[in-house]
This record gives sequence, structure tokens and C-alpha cells, in this order.
Amino acid sequence: MKGNLTAVTEFIFLGFSDLQHLQSLLFILILLIYLVILVGNGLIIAVTLADLALHTPMYFFLRNLSVLEICYTSAIIPKTLANLLSEHQGLLFLGCAIQMFFFIFFGSTECGLLAVMSYDRYVAICHPLRYSLIMSRKATFWMAAGVWAAGSVVACEQTAAIFTLPFHGSNKINHFFCDVLPVLRLVSTDTSLIQAVLAFLTVVVIVLPFLFIVASYTSIICTILKMRSDEGQRKAFSTCSSHLITVTLFYGSTFVTYMRPSSSGSVDLDRAISLFYTVVTPTFNPIIYTLRNKDVKRALRNLWARSRISLFSLRNIFCFLCSSSHMEVSQCGV
Repeated sequence: MKGNLTAVTEFIFLGFSDLQHLQSLLFILILLIYLVILVGNGLIIAVTLADLALHTPMYFFLRNLSVLEICYTSAIIPKTLANLLSEHQGLLFLGCAIQMFFFIFFGSTECGLLAVMSYDRYVAICHPLRYSLIMSRKATFWMAAGVWAAGSVVACEQTAAIFTLPFHGSNKINHFFCDVLPVLRLVSTDTSLIQAVLAFLTVVVIVLPFLFIVASYTSIICTILKMRSDEGQRKAFSTCSSHLITVTLFYGSTFVTYMRPSSSGSVDLDRAISLFYTVVTPTFNPIIYTLRNKDVKRALRNLWARSRISLFSLRNIFCFLCSSSHMEVSQCGV
């Protein structure tokens, strides 16, 4: 009885323990995807900062999204990669709480940011003459700051609510990171109240921003359909398509994971869905916003051209210094 009351100090991930023969392949695959996420989103941040033509609210929010994707995946993937190479796939109690905090923080912030991005498109298409006034630099800054602050508050509340509960039983998490539902299953007391609270927060964090996005795009579509110019309609749709694809990927996997009954899926299905939205989905955003965006592609070409010119200039300077040094040495009679 005494042993059963011992507090849990460490969690063990069962994650991919049933796929021992595939762990090396999974490590290589996840590592490559993580590098794509870092490089792709890093390029978007660099390009939208370097090109003055992209210093607009739309690309300001896109930079925030790229930062979020890097942070979101970095809260999970490095530890997952380390576990794939280690026999002991554990994480201390405090470490699990920290990982869950950042997972909820960045995930909640992304929900809010996608809603703000939809509002930006709504103003640009439905109220173009007032766009610069409504989406001023100060307004866009406070919108972004607001969603980051709200995400941190939600993460603090949810993490504190979960990790102040007693953990005296099993310490084995049937997952590859400290997600909310797998950790809640290890709590040694009745969790019906906390699950009701978390369900309410889930509605606030996930459903309300989604409904806001739906309302924004309903107005956008109505406005576009009223346009008389086919070219204007195509241009308006093209400015929204990348964001719509991102919203569909993000909310599709989120709803399947957190809005379905807990008894309706197997552990393997939960793990596959989680792997999709934490590892696979973030790789699509840089591709979506580069291949489908003429401004970003143009900025990338300009950045590449400038980098080549810079490298060429550095090489010429280096060659000049080397030749100058050689002449000075020769003049000394060496």
C-alpha cells in the first residue's frame, strides 16, 4: 500500500517501443522533417524581414506563424529523437510539465494567430479602402501580442490544473510526448471535473477561433462573388488560398484529436494523428507559402541573388588580400 502511494517523479514514454525494428528509420525520417521545418520556416522569416515589400500585416503574421512552427516542433521533436536513440525513454516530472506547457502555449497561440490572419484577409478584401487604417502597424503588433499572451495564460492554467493532481500509480505514458489526454490517464484520482474544465477551455481555445475564421471567410466569399471582374476574383481567392489550406490542415488534425470521444479511437490511431499534426503538418506551411505565393518566390530569388553577389564580392576581396600579401612578401625579397 505504501508503494502505491509513492509520488511519480519520472514518466516513461512507451511511444514507439512496439516498433523497435523501425526506430532507426523513424529517427532518420523525423530528423529530416525537422530540418525541413527549421530551414523552411527560417527562410520565410529571413525573406519577409529582408524584403521591404513584404513589410505588410499579412507577412508580419506569417513571420509569427513561422516562429510558432519552429517553437512548437522544437518543444517535442528533439526529445522524441533522443528517445528513439535511447533505451531509457523517460522524462522527469518537471520536464514533462514544461514540455506540456510549451506544447499548449504554442498550439493555443497558433489557433489565435490563424484567426487573426483570417481577419487580416477579411479587412483586405471586404474593406480595402480602410485596410491601412484598421491594420496599422500598432494594431497588428497588439493583435499578435494578444494571441501570444492569451496562449501563455491558457498554457499556465491547463498545465497547473493537471500537474497539481496526484500521480501515485503508473508512470508509463502511452505516447511519444507529454500530451494532455495521455498524462491525464495516469492521475490517481477522479478526473471528471478537470476534464470538464479542460473541455471548456478546448472549446474556447479551438472552437471559438475556428468559428471566427468561418465567419470571416463567409464574408470574404460573399464579397468575392459580388466582384464583376474575373481577374479580381482570382486574385482575391489566391490571397486566401494558402491560409485556407493551413487552417484546414491544422484544424482538421486538431478536431480529430481533441474533439472526438476519447473512447472512439485506439492508441495507435491517437499516436499516428499526433505524429501528423506535430511533425508532418508544420512541414507543409513553408511549402504552401512559397510555392503558392508569387511575392515570397520573388523575394526568395532576390535574396538568393544578393547572397550570390555577396559571396562573389567576399571571394574577390579575399583574392585581392591574398594577392596583395604575396606582392608585399615578394617585395621583401622572400
